[in-house]
Amino acid sequence: MFATGNAYVVPVDDVAGFFERLPADATHVSFSAAAEYHCAGSINLPERQLLVIDGNGAKLVLGPDSHGFTMHVADQKEAERKTASRYVIRDFASINGGKKAVDLKASLGSVISNCRMVGQSEVAIDLRFCLMTRLENIMVTNPAKRGFVLRQGDWPGATGINSQSNSSVLEQCRVYSSKTSTAAFTILNSGGVRMTDCISEGHTAEYDIFLSASLSGNEEITATSPVVKSFTLSNFHVEHKTTKASIYINMPSKAAVSISNVYWNIPLIAPAITYVGGQLNLSEIGWWPRGAIIASRVEAPRINIDRCHSLLFIDPKKRDSPTRFGALELRDPIPGNATLKATYVRTRQRAM
Repeated sequence: MFATGNAYVVPVDDVAGFFERLPADATHVSFSAAAEYHCAGSINLPERQLLVIDGNGAKLVLGPDSHGFTMHVADQKEAERKTASRYVIRDFASINGGKKAVDLKASLGSVISNCRMVGQSEVAIDLRFCLMTRLENIMVTNPAKRGFVLRQGDWPGATGINSQSNSSVLEQCRVYSSKTSTAAFTILNSGGVRMTDCISEGHTAEYDIFLSASLSGNEEITATSPVVKSFTLSNFHVEHKTTKASIYINMPSKAAVSISNVYWNIPLIAPAITYVGGQLNLSEIGWWPRGAIIASRVEAPRINIDRCHSLLFIDPKKRDSPTRFGALELRDPIPGNATLKATYVRTRQRAM
C-alpha cells in the first residue's frame, strides 16, 4: 500500500484485505497498480463521509461468490447511521463475474459511473436503501438474471416505507440481456426514481422494466405503498423482445407514472405495458408497433395518452369486445375484474 496525501493505490495481491484495513484518512483509492485485478471474495466498504473508488481503466475479475463492492448491515438502526456514508465508484473498464458487481446498501448521494459490468450471476448493480444515488454511463452485459435493481432494505427492521432507494437517477445506462435474463431494470418500493436515455437490448428477457410498490411482494393485488408517489421514464430505447411485458407497472393509485419517448425497435410478442395500478401518463411516443397493446389486469385503469402515435389510441366510446378498447386489453385479470372499463382513460392530441 502506498499513498499520496489522502489517496491510496490498491495493491494487486490483496484487494479485499486492502479495503478491510483502509486507513481512516483515506478519501481516494485507485486501481492503478495493474491493468487487471482479481478478487475472490466480496469487497467490504468502510464507513466514510466520502470515498472515491477510481477504477483508472482497470479490469476487476470477481470470484463466483463475490458481492463486489458491498458492506454489512445488521439492522435498520445501523442502516440509518450508515446513510452518512457515500461512495463514488467510477471508471472501471469492466467488472467481471461475481454474484454482483456492486451491492450497495444504506447510503445517501452515492455515484456509480462510467463502468461496464459483465456476467454477474444475480444482479449487476443492487441498491438497497440507497437514497439519491446516481447511476450514469453504465453498461451491463450478459447478466444471468437482473441488470439493475433499486429496492428497499431486507435486514431486520427494514420495511418498504422506511428504507427505500428514493430519488435515484439512472442516466445513459444500458443492459444487454443474456438468454437467461429476467429483468433489465427493476425498481421496487422506491419513489421519485428517474430513468433517462437508457437502453434495453440483447437476447429475449422477461421484462425491460419491472416497476412495483407492492409492500407484500404479492403481484396479484394492486400496490398499496403510502409513500411511493412517482416514477419517470424518458427516451427509452428497446431493441429486443420480452416474454412477459416490456414495462410492468404496479404502483399505488395516487402515484404518477410518467413515460415519454419510448421506442420499441422490433415487433413485440408480449404487451408493451402491463398495468396493475397507478396514474399512468404516456406522452410523445412517436412509434407504436402494430399489434402492440397495453394489458391491464384491472378493469378500470387510470391512463392518460397525449401526443402519441395514432395506433396508440383508446376511445371509450368504441368497444371492440368486453375486454378490449383499441390498444387497451384486459388480460390475465386479477380476480374480481371481468369487464374492461375505459372510464378513466383519456387520449389527447392523437398523432395522425
